Amino acid sequence: MKFFGKSKPEKKVLFVCVENAGRSQIAEGFFRKYAPKGWAPISAGTRPTPEINPIAIDAMKEVGIDISKQRPKELSEELIRASFLKVSMGCIDQTECPAVFLGNFQDWGIEDPKGKPIEKVREIRDNIELKVKELVTTLESN
Repeated sequence: MKFFGKSKPEKKVLFVCVENAGRSQIAEGFFRKYAPKGWAPISAGTRPTPEINPIAIDAMKEVGIDISKQRPKELSEELIRASFLKVSMGCIDQTECPAVFLGNFQDWGIEDPKGKPIEKVREIRDNIELKVKELVTTLESN
């Protein structure tokens, strides 16, 4: 395939959870920061909320990452097909678990920050950052 002077398309990593309001948005923000060249993040949910969890936004601002412009998106067949790698943040709500739709995916089993105080959201944020860094290391070594 020729790209006629354009660079190769980026490989997408899709981060999913039910509401796409906290965990997957945090992962998208960290992956954007740490992604190796040629990789890009996207996040989605099976039942997205109208806006990102404001405490997740605050927790990410504390580490210098602004996710306030990101928007919750509905998980679609198109997003799944366009993604090289799919990561489920963990399923709390089994009836709407995104893993059911993903096929080949990683499940990180991350606790949902919804309704949690900022101290707990910071712990969740830091856990997601470690997971994203581990993922980036594996992508760089391939």
